[in-house]
Formats: sequence, structure tokens, C-alpha cells
Amino acid sequence: MKQLSIFIENKSGTLLTVLNALKEAGIQIIASTISDTQDFGIYRIICDNPDQAISVLKEQGISATLTDVFAIQLDDKPGEAARVLAIFAQAGISIAYMYSFLLSGKGILIFRTTDTDRTRQVIAEKSLQQFC
Repeated sequence: MKQLSIFIENKSGTLLTVLNALKEAGIQIIASTISDTQDFGIYRIICDNPDQAISVLKEQGISATLTDVFAIQLDDKPGEAARVLAIFAQAGISIAYMYSFLLSGKGILIFRTTDTDRTRQVIAEKSLQQFC
């Protein structure tokens, strides 16, 4: 799955500029998270058309990149995220960052790892259900 990472200044209106550009292009945001430092933020987005979204943002002069992330679908019950993360830890895979949300009664865990190829292999070996 592709994720947009958008670099924005920490000042009034910059997030709105991004959201309006995506809205005008008809891009549907599925999930997002934002982290910040003193001067800038990283707005991470999963959307319905990441290739179009990055083109639209770059046309607006907004700095953005596309990265590979994983999205695993979980049962909505306590301990499921811990169970799945334990699988990756046992395989020696580190999680660089993660966020999650609920959709239609299922938990969705979105994360980036330090070893994309090994992560794909573990997902297949353990028959983990991917989202999208």
C-alpha cells in the first residue's frame, strides 16, 4: 500500500491548503495522522488515489513523498494489535511507525517497517489479512 507523507509548516492554514487541494481533485482520504516538531509537521495519508494525490500536491508546490506501508486487518478485540506486532518482533522486524483505526467493525493497523521484503514474507507465511 502507498502512503503519502506531506511536509507542512507549523503555521495557520497550511493543513487546510493540503486538504483543499485534495478535495478539489476528488481525492478521498481513508486514514491520516500528523506528527510535528517545532517548525514543521509530517501529515501521513492513506487515500484512494495516491499517485494522483502526489501529482496534485506537487503542482501546488507542496512537498510530499510516496512510501510503502503495510495495512493489516484485525478482529476488533483486545490484544489483536499486540498479537500481530509480536509476530513481526519474533521475526526480527522493527516497526518504524504505526497508526490504526476502526472500519466496519475491523481494526486496521498501518505501519512501516525496517525490512519491507521480510515483512511481505512474514505476512504471507502467517496468512495475515491485508487491508485493500
